[in-house]
Amino acid sequence: MNTDPAGNIFSLQVILSILYVITVIVVCLVIIFENRAPVKTLSWVLVITLIPVVGIILYFFFGQNYRKRKIFSRKSVIDSEHVLNAAIQQIESLETRLEEKSDRIKEKQHLMTLMLNNEKSVLTDNNKITLLQDAKATYSLMLKEIERARHHIHFEIYRFNIDETGNKFRHLLMRKAAEGVEVRMIIDDVGSWSFKKKYIGETRNSGVQIFPFFPVRFPWLASKINYRNHRKILIIDGKTGFVGGMNIADKYLHGLPHLGKWRDTHLKITGDSVAGLNRIFLKDWYFLSGEILTREKEYFPKLSAKGCSWIQLASSGPDSDWATIMQAYLTAIATARRKVYLCTPYFSPNESILNALKTTALSGKDVRLIIPERADSIIANWISRSYVSELLYAGVRMYFYTPGFNHSKYIVVDGVFSSVGSVNVDVRSFDLDFEVTALIYDEDFAARLEELFMNDLKSSKEILFDLWEGRSKAEKYKESLARIFGPLY
Repeated sequence: MNTDPAGNIFSLQVILSILYVITVIVVCLVIIFENRAPVKTLSWVLVITLIPVVGIILYFFFGQNYRKRKIFSRKSVIDSEHVLNAAIQQIESLETRLEEKSDRIKEKQHLMTLMLNNEKSVLTDNNKITLLQDAKATYSLMLKEIERARHHIHFEIYRFNIDETGNKFRHLLMRKAAEGVEVRMIIDDVGSWSFKKKYIGETRNSGVQIFPFFPVRFPWLASKINYRNHRKILIIDGKTGFVGGMNIADKYLHGLPHLGKWRDTHLKITGDSVAGLNRIFLKDWYFLSGEILTREKEYFPKLSAKGCSWIQLASSGPDSDWATIMQAYLTAIATARRKVYLCTPYFSPNESILNALKTTALSGKDVRLIIPERADSIIANWISRSYVSELLYAGVRMYFYTPGFNHSKYIVVDGVFSSVGSVNVDVRSFDLDFEVTALIYDEDFAARLEELFMNDLKSSKEILFDLWEGRSKAEKYKESLARIFGPLY
């Protein structure tokens, strides 16, 4: 009988090593047979094979997507026939509706048709838009509209911090619920990690109906876990809506010591597109609560607002048949006739978006991109920087926003098409997170957004190719290494 402890330990190590190798092979085969984008497949295979044990753990936390259809299947069945019929009717009548519009708006008919086909995003044409860029003014306006609510308040948010700003909103929402207003809240379980069970209980006890979106067991390990609700939506009485990039947190007002002032862009909308925002919210509400409200007329009142902006509300997520917002961005960039101005806090594009930007610039169009000089994530910042050289080489003009952290997510194309919403130009926003953006066909609004872009440029420094190429090898290696993790991050 072998009683040698060293021999037993050696045998155990051999067995564990064999089991680990088998696990790695099985997981790699699973990843390959999922038929993901090749770059994602290769990235995960490299992580799993080159980072022993940790790579497997990372995959099980962040990489699995085989259950997403099962998890989110219920979301796709609600109200689908009504929306499909409306989209079909709009496709058939689009030519007629465009007859009185300018030639520039007619140029974007293909974008309208794309969104009607891929996400059934209904086109509304009587909207009034207020462009917001200051958190103090935005919060003040949101609180004012909440105070005026008489029937319902629907609030869907990625990050709702329990701090001075968050409590100001929370206490007002609780008071409105006590007054008899229907208050429904959806907070992302990871993004709103400070909204602990204690605060959820207090909020519910006041009459607010609140659900964390897709709770996770270990939020402190999962700041980038899959399938997060990144949307920022506020609807008041079905008449007024807010959408954009702003979360609810003190840092939007006061900035952060290591970043400086926090800059963001948001919209206040009145008009028929508010119904589209409400449908997006109520679809998510049904997924969480099982309560069907999309057919209740009191949430979709007849409006007397007489704006002139055409809007399609585009939503996307792991429950979508298509990468809706990515397709909108790709088509807008690739078919631009004059100029593309883009601002994003995180830049980790897929190959399609990257090639569209380069090809459009090489075609002689004015393509400009603003990214932050400093970001709230070091890795994300390195990933963004890894794309600078090839874009500059293709003729894209790139800028670092310097006064603080610019968290804005917007694009304006040809002085007529604009998008403002929650979506970053990165793989996670396009493929994994639940996002929403307003696609706007309006020359006047595009001019306002262009003016905002130019003001952001004044607070930015242009990146010059020769100077950029002269940075240290250590910087280049760091950025190149980070880029490998772009499809995963």
